[in-house]
Amino acid sequence: MIHIAETVAVGSVEGFVDTEERDQLAAMMNDFLSDEARLRFGARRATSIHEIPGRSKEQAMAVYEPAGRIEVPRIPDRAEALLQQAFDRACPALSRVMPSITACRPWTYVEYGPGQHITGHLDGIAPDPFAWPRQIAGISVVIREAEAGGAFYVESTSSDRLWNTRLEHDAQEQGYAGGMWLAHDGADHSADWYAAMPRTRWSVSPAPGTALLYGSQLTHGTKPVSLGRVAKFISWLIAEKN
Repeated sequence: MIHIAETVAVGSVEGFVDTEERDQLAAMMNDFLSDEARLRFGARRATSIHEIPGRSKEQAMAVYEPAGRIEVPRIPDRAEALLQQAFDRACPALSRVMPSITACRPWTYVEYGPGQHITGHLDGIAPDPFAWPRQIAGISVVIREAEAGGAFYVESTSSDRLWNTRLEHDAQEQGYAGGMWLAHDGADHSADWYAAMPRTRWSVSPAPGTALLYGSQLTHGTKPVSLGRVAKFISWLIAEKN
């Protein structure tokens, strides 16, 4: 059963990848990202992993990453294999915080330079909270820190406005614990109700190689980079139907 606490939780796995593995990942991406590739996945990119129903890809990018970023949705196979091995290794620790998680989706590489950031948003139990598999949390692993700025944050709120549906008697039939709440769709800065909703921000700058976990119904984002570049891998942790 999926409990609402999993979808609004935060957690960390220190040493998710060690120094040698982090160096290997950095070298793989440096080899992959030629000057042409950096343009193709950066300034010339016209697609995004983020979507806003009824909006174009360009409009979604303007909301989520107003100053742009490098985004590689399919990373080299060797990097993918290394990160999936790290996930397998971390499963016992992950299961204590989010016990319904059974798998990790393919990883994406992102990189932010000066002025770049991701705006606050919820991922949601995507793409459909009543279909399987279900997205329980995001995961982020920094392999290179910025010299200044670029911190990751989550935002909590007590506002009723965030929540759309409470599952009552049929919750367990749907694979959820009783009293499960589902957040409104469109919880991002394209929605006036979301932008105006009061929230409290919690910022963190984890050690490189640490995995940060953030529930799929929890606002998260990053602060703009001030100096240097931050490079990280992100993915989504899912629950599969038994």
